[in-house]
Amino acid sequence: MEARIDYFGNALAGKVMKHLSSTGAAVRTALPVATQELVKIRASQINGCGFCTDMHTKDALAAGEEQQRLNLVAVWREATIFTDAERAALELTEQGTRIADGAGGVSDEAWANAAKHYDDDQLAALISLIAVINAYNRINVINRQPAGDYTPGMFG
Repeated sequence: MEARIDYFGNALAGKVMKHLSSTGAAVRTALPVATQELVKIRASQINGCGFCTDMHTKDALAAGEEQQRLNLVAVWREATIFTDAERAALELTEQGTRIADGAGGVSDEAWANAAKHYDDDQLAALISLIAVINAYNRINVINRQPAGDYTPGMFG
């Protein structure tokens, strides 16, 4: 499979990516790294973004995440190895990613559960992170960006 365009080599796309990256950078200190990567992986799995799934599983491993936890992200509800806070973030991620699938968007129950574990700044970071990874997923899926060649740190 080949990408439809050289998105990473395109000047206009580079400007877009710079702005998306700056948004992502704004939330980096608000949430644990493990939670951030779990959110990015789960949204990427739901959206069928191989490039982002490859990237964020590799980034998570490089940051010290355990392989077993990464293997179980897609089935987190049945896995006992995620904290209650991580589970709340994963639920918010799923509902925030599948907005069109649920009448009313994110449920009050999912929001209340997340609010038990995260303060307002962290909730703002979660909302922003979910939105940004969904944008990246859509860019890569639309462009058919191939997966498998990512090396941790290759984008700075």
